[in-house]
Amino acid sequence: MHPLIGYLIAVGLFAIGLYGVLTRRNAVLQLAAAELMLGGVHLVLVTTDLVVRSHTGQSFALFIVVIAAAEVGVGLALVLNLWRERASIDTDGLPEDDAAEGTAGGAAERRVPR
Repeated sequence: MHPLIGYLIAVGLFAIGLYGVLTRRNAVLQLAAAELMLGGVHLVLVTTDLVVRSHTGQSFALFIVVIAAAEVGVGLALVLNLWRERASIDTDGLPEDDAAEGTAGGAAERRVPR
């Protein structure tokens, strides 16, 4: 296989993932798009490892698999917390900067009694 094929597929995966992260409002779809971006980086490392014939690309690729597993765990915990607080996983309604509003307390001050 020519290495250009692997690089082009990796660029395509990364571009689709970047588009998904920037345009999606749903937090779960944003996490899936971030996984696509990690998949593109993973493919670049493996393709480079095949071209250079060293095992460093495979080592970094294994590291990316571990990072992706941790990212899924933390990301789903954040999505569950978002669902509990707002009953929606839409990320458009999230405040962009709490420091500009002058609140340092965080979510505990904004909690609505049920």
